[in-house]
Amino acid sequence: MATNGEAGRHQEVGHKSLLQSDALYQYILETSVYPREPEAMKELREITANHPWNIMTTSADEGQFLNMLLKLINAKNTMEIGVYTGYSLLATALALPHDGKILAMDINRENYEIEFKEGPALPVLDQMIQDGKYQGSYDFIFVDADKDNYLNYHKRLIDLVKVGGLIGYDNTLWNGSVVAPADAPLRKYVRYYRDFVLELNKELAADPRIEICQLPVGDGITLCRRVY
Repeated sequence: MATNGEAGRHQEVGHKSLLQSDALYQYILETSVYPREPEAMKELREITANHPWNIMTTSADEGQFLNMLLKLINAKNTMEIGVYTGYSLLATALALPHDGKILAMDINRENYEIEFKEGPALPVLDQMIQDGKYQGSYDFIFVDADKDNYLNYHKRLIDLVKVGGLIGYDNTLWNGSVVAPADAPLRKYVRYYRDFVLELNKELAADPRIEICQLPVGDGITLCRRVY
């Protein structure tokens, strides 16, 4: 069972879950997630819980899901856009084989011993596409970054992920605001990015190059499988 400290951490960052019952979400964490969480991920989660921007972290159940997903598709070459403290990145790293690779991009780098590119991701993606050798080379790409650029990322990532590979977009249910009335009392940043998330969801649903599955895990994650 979770300790009091873990229960407290759930109150800090677990509210990203869209489950209607906090008790039900806590049951999932205590029964299936925390007992199987690798020690390194637990330590990182506990450290991140004390960060003033802990709302940005990937939830523990989503980390577990990503880890399982990568193993199921036998991913070896992956990319992550938006790192923060690296919880989802660590979930990915622990799922990859010994010869697996991760390219991580973020506007801020702090102590990462991986292939890391610091700065805005779009210019890096443009250069990768221009180089030609990266097209269709990635098994899995995870995006948890600036929501107002999600569509700009998609326009580029669809060329970098292989046919049959997956792109995962995080926060596609955006605190549940995607179904909130126009006059609903939303936090300023939630309201600002809501229209971008709505537009992304609309465009992904209409993109014939991908198959999609939108899941109510964490704050919502949409998986896109490239079909051509």
